[in-house]
Amino acid sequence: MGYDYALVHLKYTLPLAALLTLLFRPLATKLDVYKIIFLVVIAVASTTPWDSYLIRQRIWTYPSHATVGYTLFDVPIEEYFFFVVQTYTTSLLYLLLSKPTFHPTYLQVERAHATRGKPERGGNWRYIRIAGQIVLALTIRGGVWLIQKGGSGTYMGLILVWAVPFLLLLWSLAYQFIAAIPNSNNIGPILISTVYLCFVDAIALRRGTWSIESGTKFGYQLWGLEVEEAAFFFLTNTLIVWGLIAFDNALAILNTFFDLFRHVPTCPSPILLVRALLLPAAAYDDEQILGLTQAALRLQNKSRSFFLASAAFQGRLRIDLTILYSFCRVADDLIDAAANHNEAKETIRKLTDFVDVSYQRMTRPAKIAALQEFIEASFPFNAQLALLQLPTHYLPKQPLVDLIKGFEMDLQFLENTQSETRKFPIATESDLETYGYRVAGTVAELCIALVFHYYPNAVSKEAKTRLLKAGRQMGMALQCVNIARDMSVDAGLKRVYIPSTWLDEEELTPEAVIKNPSGTRVEKLRQRMLDKAFAAYEEARGAIEDLPSEVRAPMRVAVESYMEIGRVLRKPGYKVKAGRATVPKFRRFRVAWFALNRG
Repeated sequence: MGYDYALVHLKYTLPLAALLTLLFRPLATKLDVYKIIFLVVIAVASTTPWDSYLIRQRIWTYPSHATVGYTLFDVPIEEYFFFVVQTYTTSLLYLLLSKPTFHPTYLQVERAHATRGKPERGGNWRYIRIAGQIVLALTIRGGVWLIQKGGSGTYMGLILVWAVPFLLLLWSLAYQFIAAIPNSNNIGPILISTVYLCFVDAIALRRGTWSIESGTKFGYQLWGLEVEEAAFFFLTNTLIVWGLIAFDNALAILNTFFDLFRHVPTCPSPILLVRALLLPAAAYDDEQILGLTQAALRLQNKSRSFFLASAAFQGRLRIDLTILYSFCRVADDLIDAAANHNEAKETIRKLTDFVDVSYQRMTRPAKIAALQEFIEASFPFNAQLALLQLPTHYLPKQPLVDLIKGFEMDLQFLENTQSETRKFPIATESDLETYGYRVAGTVAELCIALVFHYYPNAVSKEAKTRLLKAGRQMGMALQCVNIARDMSVDAGLKRVYIPSTWLDEEELTPEAVIKNPSGTRVEKLRQRMLDKAFAAYEEARGAIEDLPSEVRAPMRVAVESYMEIGRVLRKPGYKVKAGRATVPKFRRFRVAWFALNRG
């Protein structure tokens, strides 16, 4: 009886597990816990018979002085803990590195032949799948040959014959994701975990905590470690990561294709996950994937703050929030890109008609057909999916109507450039508040409406009323930060969102700010705008804690990430670069970390 193996865990595996737990805890969801438990159960169940066989065949041995002596199927209790802690730490690495990834965009349609008016798509994926299957099958055959040959290749053969069939199964089910997702999600956690565990294993082998029978190994070493052990850790970590990738592949299918999977529980059953993975890629909806890809790119390219925050949301709520942002961005860009005032007015009319058609009383299939016909006839191709995918069937109409009124206020700036008597739309502080509600408070209302849709019973009626009011207030806060940040950019567009009454107090005019959007007086007004932003923020931020627990921390990240821009602008002597204030990447992550941990 001894404690050498237990000390290996105490010194090396447990500290890493504790560190990763600390890092991941604020990001963890019920689904993440479910994934880890799911993988740990499979790891223990699949490894126990193999490990037990190796011990009985004396390929692996554990000196009596190195373990406490308790075994199950001849496997020391410390070894079972190794199964668990390796799966746990590698899973946490994967989950940490993959949080920002928007998985629906990695789904690919595979259609060998044009059918029902749909073109051929993704033909190369078939060859990628087959090539991977051939390589893995040949690796299994090589393992069988090593076992049959016996002697020094036995241990390597047993590793390959045990591990690679599981890899072949995972590749066959999830080859698209395994091949396409970023290396930081795939190769990254595999290599990090493998290198660390190889280091631990080399120490344990030198100390005699366990040993490999000399007649069953090649005898080659990598940095003091038997090559078989390096292969073992590489393959087992690949199994863990590919298992999680397959899990995320299934979730992406379940969450993306609403018409095929109406209800998706928070923790889908293994049967439902397998059903999703077995769905032929030819059955994927091309337009749904393309629309989500476009939406994710708009979010990533146009708002680093909200893109960072979006990673903390999950499932279909994250998808719908991304679609909502995409719609707002596209609508705003369509108006800004208009060649003249009349074209911009026509775009606003079309957006108004789009909202009216979306809320007409008709069956859902009829409404979809009517919307598709109207959108295709009225809007450019690259904007169509952003409108078509907006989930108006569970969003309230009035915030969308008011949002378009906000666009109309922006249009008044364009009217000014074509009029001899210029009148700026933000004349008073009340006008500023009206504008802030229309272009930002409405978006906050729509975000909260999506939360209510996905968590219908989590908030009381009274709390819903308070949350909507606070959302409008918070939208005002974020818009004031936006105005304070973009004064130079807006001046270049001949727009001034500072109330004219404020300008009068500083003996300025909108024309003067357009001519020179800097200087002491303009900076004073910037700080006044920020004061208004933070006053609204302080009044509204407490309501975040009334949100359902699943969205409370992500919403906090969204708000705090954007308000950090205001804090940067408030810093004495800060110079706005290229017309905008930027928050350094490390600072953004730090703000998100503290926002997640608060409360």
